[in-house]
Amino acid sequence: MTTPTTTEIALKWVLTLRSGTSCSERTEDGAFPVMGAAGPIGRTSRANTRSGSTLIGRVGTVGAINLAREECWASDNVIVASPGPTLDSTYTYYLLMSARLPELASKTAQPLLTASAIAGLRFPIPSLDEQRRIADFLDAETARLDALAAAMNSQDAALKQRRLRVLDFASEHAPGTPLVRLGYLSSLVTSGSRGWGDFVSDTGSLFFRSANLYPDRVQPKLTNLVYVQVPAAAASEAQRSRIEPGDALVGITGANAGWVCLANDEVAGGHVSQHVCLVRPDKNQINGDWLAFLIASPATQSKLMGNQYGGTKTQLSLPDIREIRIPVLPVEQQVQMTHAIKRQIGAIDSQRLLRQRQLALLAERRQALITAAVTGQFDVTTAIGRNVTDGVTA
Repeated sequence: MTTPTTTEIALKWVLTLRSGTSCSERTEDGAFPVMGAAGPIGRTSRANTRSGSTLIGRVGTVGAINLAREECWASDNVIVASPGPTLDSTYTYYLLMSARLPELASKTAQPLLTASAIAGLRFPIPSLDEQRRIADFLDAETARLDALAAAMNSQDAALKQRRLRVLDFASEHAPGTPLVRLGYLSSLVTSGSRGWGDFVSDTGSLFFRSANLYPDRVQPKLTNLVYVQVPAAAASEAQRSRIEPGDALVGITGANAGWVCLANDEVAGGHVSQHVCLVRPDKNQINGDWLAFLIASPATQSKLMGNQYGGTKTQLSLPDIREIRIPVLPVEQQVQMTHAIKRQIGAIDSQRLLRQRQLALLAERRQALITAAVTGQFDVTTAIGRNVTDGVTA
């Protein structure tokens, strides 16, 4: 094992730290990339940062780190760390990666990382030769880890596409089945009114627990969507929007437009707001789970939201919901197909969850490897390729 350098030096003595600046002059064919906290955000004809500098997210993606491998324009949402003569540029990048900079950000509504917070950090600084050996080792080992992560992400993308195909199972496996407007299959299609009562707390349990329909989109919060305590003066109007178990709730505004969930006992008796369409399926004609799967399917979402799954529409109307076309099958067959869909989605989600855990493990291994190498916890000349991916397979 290498004996770590015992003398720690504050980064302000070996790094030049400054904030980037806003770039008002951008051109598609500019010679230099404009760099934000998470990577390139455009191009420009001028540069304000030399290659070899490390770019650190100041706001937004706080603590994100990029190595400028060419001259670039550092935007005003980054801190530029330029190494002095005693630091190798690639080693500096890994040194800052080991510092866990997001933890230094201010704990405010808009987290902010400052140059002064970074400047006060202290690290042992080995010789330039040792720095370059460490940087070469980490280049090779992180490349291996990143390649494995890329393979896992490709597998996850394939599972995601398979999942979308499963959600279209109903329409694909009901050829020749008549399509009927949802308005004819529901005893009620309505929305609530503005400003009724208090909010029900966030309740993700409204969504399918065993087979979440939207694993790749931010879970919607039902705050602002479901209300309680309707004033007596509005009782007659509110009665139509009173939620019963098994009702389908469809988001019709903003980021929640197109979402669908089934109400359970937790919100029964509440009332939907103007942001939600309440659909009460006629149980003699349509199963609630079947209805929810059909609304969530890529085919329906494409027609409902725009030209692509999860399209760009941010406002739906009640006629939009009523016009959804539903394949009419015997209720018993709907239930059987719903069970099949849930089984398939559950199996796919289990595989995706495993991949996500493995990716998290890889990220932890990558961070631990960088920290151990930079702090001299092992001799990098004898550690190439050893134990960095044990227990993780693509």
